[in-house]
Amino acid sequence: MSFLKNFLKSKPSHVSILRDPNCKKHVIPKKLTVFQEIPNNGSKNHHLKHLKRLLLFVSGYVAYQLTKDRWLLQFPFPQWPAVTAASVFSGNSLSGRRVKFNFIADVVETSAPAVVYIEIKDSRRVDFFTGKPSTISNGSGFIIEENGLILTNAHVVTNKPHAKVEVRLIDGTIYNGVVEDIDMKSDLATVRIPARKLPVMKLGTSKDLKPGEFVVAIGSPLALSNTVTSGVVSSTHRGSDELGLAGKDMVYIQTDAAITFGNSGGPLVNLDGEAIGVNSMKVTAGISFAIPIDYVKAFLLSAKGQKKNDSGGPKRLYMGITMLTLTPEIVHELQQRNHEIPRDIGGGVLVWKVIYGSPAHNGGLQPGDIVTHIDGKPIKHANDVYSILNSKESRTLKMSISRYGKRVDLSVTPEDFS
Repeated sequence: MSFLKNFLKSKPSHVSILRDPNCKKHVIPKKLTVFQEIPNNGSKNHHLKHLKRLLLFVSGYVAYQLTKDRWLLQFPFPQWPAVTAASVFSGNSLSGRRVKFNFIADVVETSAPAVVYIEIKDSRRVDFFTGKPSTISNGSGFIIEENGLILTNAHVVTNKPHAKVEVRLIDGTIYNGVVEDIDMKSDLATVRIPARKLPVMKLGTSKDLKPGEFVVAIGSPLALSNTVTSGVVSSTHRGSDELGLAGKDMVYIQTDAAITFGNSGGPLVNLDGEAIGVNSMKVTAGISFAIPIDYVKAFLLSAKGQKKNDSGGPKRLYMGITMLTLTPEIVHELQQRNHEIPRDIGGGVLVWKVIYGSPAHNGGLQPGDIVTHIDGKPIKHANDVYSILNSKESRTLKMSISRYGKRVDLSVTPEDFS
């Protein structure tokens, strides 16, 4: 071992190994003789080789540094997107969205104080449990003047004699109301209550209304005060002839905002907090109609300063229903949504509301009935029913209706409406 260590530490030398001339293989003798020769000129050539290699490396490095920018521009490396580590979600990134994006809540906060709940009480009937006059109808309205003037639908406050109107404000205060003006053609009415400094609903305009606009319907469906639903405007000019409303000569706003019984008379509000319509009727889920506010302004202008017509005498027969002509389009829509609508129904008049205690209610008519015949004559249009009710002579009407796909015969005796 000591011999190997001394050999490795020694200077480079030529080593001769004994070799047998008669053998092609090396012969390792038992005793190895090592001769250290005197270095010759070969070591100088060895150093020159190392020097050439060093010069080549240095020149290549210098050439690379001088030309690398030009080379990268001609052959750029692909640029990979920067990757950062994921941060722990704390929930703070969502803060502020509730205030920023709750536009429906802002509309309700502005508009709801002016919405009222209206009940029609029958003074001849007393509730067994409360001892107070029983409620025969209800609806909604909204305050348009701070001195107590309220706008609502005519069919909400129009009822039989001996009925009184009660108005409940958002704070729970109840007032007895007096019906001031009624327009049966546009289905609008005003009610006055003895109150002052009330919150007022701002009236907008419906002439620039566009399909797809967000709207909010506020009312008291099923006596649940200040219920809010939202949707979009489906159509801005749904003609009364298209809906089968004879003698109206007006257009309606169609919306998919949920409107049900009790919403009638409530406001349809845009995102600016302005009333752009008066909720009037619902056909089915997703199809509801409102009276454009421009008709309301014309009604208020014509009613201003005018007195109610007290000339007396029957104006026309009163049955106590709200009707809608079933056009082929509406029939198809109803059949898609309600499978109980018979497939053989090609038209008729849909009863979508029956006033409690009215002749229609006493005769057995129900919401959802389809009137097909009166006194044996086919009914295809609401105008057919109006022509019968315009008669001065009160008589019993024999009506054939379709209810849940079955034919039902009823008798209804209209009353003189005055």
